[in-house]
Amino acid sequence: MKDPTLPQCVVNCAAYTRDGKRRDITLDQISDVLAVDDGTFVWVGLYEPGDDILEKLQEEFCLHDLAIEDARNAHQRPKIETYGNSLFIVVHTAQSVDSHIRFGESHMFVGERYLVTVRHGASTSYAPARARFERDPDDIAHGPAAALYVVLDQIVDNFLPIVQEFSQDLNELEQDIFADEFRKDTVKKLYELKRELTRLRMAVAPLQDILGQLARARGAMIDEESALYFRDVLDHVVRINESTDTLREMLTAAMSVNLSLVTIYQGEVVKRLAGWAALLAAPTLIASWYGMNFEAMPELHGRYSYAILIGVTVLVCLVLFGFLRRAKWL
Repeated sequence: MKDPTLPQCVVNCAAYTRDGKRRDITLDQISDVLAVDDGTFVWVGLYEPGDDILEKLQEEFCLHDLAIEDARNAHQRPKIETYGNSLFIVVHTAQSVDSHIRFGESHMFVGERYLVTVRHGASTSYAPARARFERDPDDIAHGPAAALYVVLDQIVDNFLPIVQEFSQDLNELEQDIFADEFRKDTVKKLYELKRELTRLRMAVAPLQDILGQLARARGAMIDEESALYFRDVLDHVVRINESTDTLREMLTAAMSVNLSLVTIYQGEVVKRLAGWAALLAAPTLIASWYGMNFEAMPELHGRYSYAILIGVTVLVCLVLFGFLRRAKWL
């Protein structure tokens, strides 16, 4: 339960001891907890904090000015930066809302005895990750590295249902792609799907580099066992990234197939129009001859000339119709 005395933007502020116990604290008590060298670490969770809160945390944790500036201004690129004995990590998050993706950011400050998570925009609460972390005392014993792992693992796991939703949408659009009629909405949906999938890849791909660095890091913040867990998350990111690339290729192929089918369909329509035009050209030509005002035309005064002319016209049309029919122009 959140302490009601904490500011609204402070979602969580707690100290964890080595034996797995949690104690809620205020922002002013952070420096007091860190002053005692007993292995206790602090986890602070924020959601779109104001400048005063960030300045307070900078004072309590001695955070670098550049890291605070980045955390204050969202729309940062995914990255991992080292500032002395601390790490500053920026990752992009995503949520599916009404069949559209909403993107957000999470900024994380990691030190030997603290973890600060700052969420911006569309980002699910880290309460499930925190509850998972608190259920296992062994995880708490690994300190901020274990807390960072559960947060990153939740972020990566949230990408999985989005990729699956993309795959399902693409399967449903395949029926519209191969429909006999051209639908403008199909092309529009394919474009929107590819656009959001490209943005998703831009959020997922940088995680490979970030998690790769964490998996290779060794020191007071990340021990050997914690690195194994980061490698597991890295494996999940690689698979999601590969699935995203595959879907993007399938979407590109689907758009090409759709445009090709439209072109073929238009060509068939043009062929049929040309066939009917050719079929109508024969009687038009014959009628235009006999529509001229000349008296010396043969057959003009014959008794059966009109009937013969009609018969010849019908015969020419039937022969031409049969020829065009075999050529599949009609």
